[in-house]
Amino acid sequence: MARNRFNAFSTLDIGIGLRSPHLGQILAQRPALSWFEIISENYMVEGGMALAALERILEHYTVVQHGVGLNIGSAQGIDGEHLQRLRRLVARTGSPWVSDHLSWGSVDGHYSHDLLPLPYTWEAVDLVVENLKRVQGELEVPFVVENLGSYATYGQSIMSEWEFLAEVAEGADVGILLDLNNIYVSSVNHAFDPWRYLHALPHERIAQFHVAGHSVHPEGIVDTHDHPVDEAVWALYARAIELAGPTPTLLEWDARIPSFEEVYAEAMKAKRYWPALEMAHAS
Repeated sequence: MARNRFNAFSTLDIGIGLRSPHLGQILAQRPALSWFEIISENYMVEGGMALAALERILEHYTVVQHGVGLNIGSAQGIDGEHLQRLRRLVARTGSPWVSDHLSWGSVDGHYSHDLLPLPYTWEAVDLVVENLKRVQGELEVPFVVENLGSYATYGQSIMSEWEFLAEVAEGADVGILLDLNNIYVSSVNHAFDPWRYLHALPHERIAQFHVAGHSVHPEGIVDTHDHPVDEAVWALYARAIELAGPTPTLLEWDARIPSFEEVYAEAMKAKRYWPALEMAHAS
C-alpha cells in the first residue's frame, strides 16, 4: 500500500522496545523482528555495557531512537548540550527517525523526571514550534512528536488536545508518533471521545504508532506499560492504520516485563490488522 508523507521513509513494520531483560536472548537467538526502539537517554554515554550491547544489536537490527528528555515544551528552549549528544547518538545508530514527547519537565534547571502536559494555547503552540524548528535544524533525520497520556488539564486551554497536536505538527512541519494507548487513557480520564481525536488528526503526518497496556484504578486509568494491549486500544489501532496506511508500530512493555516470547506475541497481534488493509488496496 502507498505510504503517507511521514512514513514514506520507512519500510519497517512491527517493533518492540529494547529492554535489558531480553538482551541476552535477542543476541543469542536473533528473533525475526523488523526493528527495536531504544530510549535515547539510556545510550547518550561514551561507553559502558549498555552501549556495547547496543552496538551488537545494531549489527543485526534497525534501531529507532525515542526520547524522554528533550523537553520540547520548555519555555527556556532546547538544551543545546542534550541536543548535540542526541545528534551524536543518531550518527552512531543510524536511526531513520527520532521521536520525543509533546511535554515539558523542567524549570530553572530542576527536573521533575516526568512528562508533563502543556496548556493548549496559541502561546504554547508558538513556543513548541520554535523549539521543534531548532531540533529539526540540528538533526539530519525526520523528527516526530508523541501525544501524552495525561491526568490533569489546564484552565487556560482554549483548544482540544488533538487540535493542539495538529497545530504543532503543521507549524513545525514534523511528523506524529501517535500513541493509541495514550489517546484511550486520556479519553477516559478527561471524558472525551477517542474516535473524534483519531479522526481529527492530519493522518498524512503519522510516522509511527505506539500501542501498550494500562492499569485501571477507581480514580482513572494510568499509562503503566505493564499489561497486554486492551481491546479498546486495538480497535483504535485498526482504524488508525486504515487512515494512515501501514505504519511502523511499536509495542511498549516497560514494567513487570514478561518473557521475550510473550512480548513478541503481543506485538505481532498488530499484524492482524495489516493483511486486509493491504488486500483492499491491491484490489
